[in-house]
Amino acid sequence: MDGSGKREAGLKIMAEMFGPDVTAGFTRKSGDFGGELVSMAVENVFGGIWARPGLSRRDRSLLTIAILIQARALDELRVHLRVALTNGLTKDELAEVIYHAVAYCGVPSAHSAWHVANEVLGSEQ
Repeated sequence: MDGSGKREAGLKIMAEMFGPDVTAGFTRKSGDFGGELVSMAVENVFGGIWARPGLSRRDRSLLTIAILIQARALDELRVHLRVALTNGLTKDELAEVIYHAVAYCGVPSAHSAWHVANEVLGSEQ
């Protein structure tokens, strides 16, 4: 798939997962400092990785949550917890990911994720 095909696929996937308003807001940032970061994310992450057929979006969300907990990437975790619900994970399953992270990421990382999840998921229905 060429760059324009990846961009189109990435924008479609982002709109399905984040909603069209969030996607539009994200892509509007491309004119700001370091604007190529937006294109890289749209084309390579969403139009490349998330578009691959090998795993479902649900499975990719599960992996993404675990990786973000390990990296203590809390801003991204906030976003991807909501996406995980959109992609079919339940709150109970997300809690299990955090519990599992205690063993493999450590209590501090899991505890930070737990705080973020309470903030984000406490308001989700």
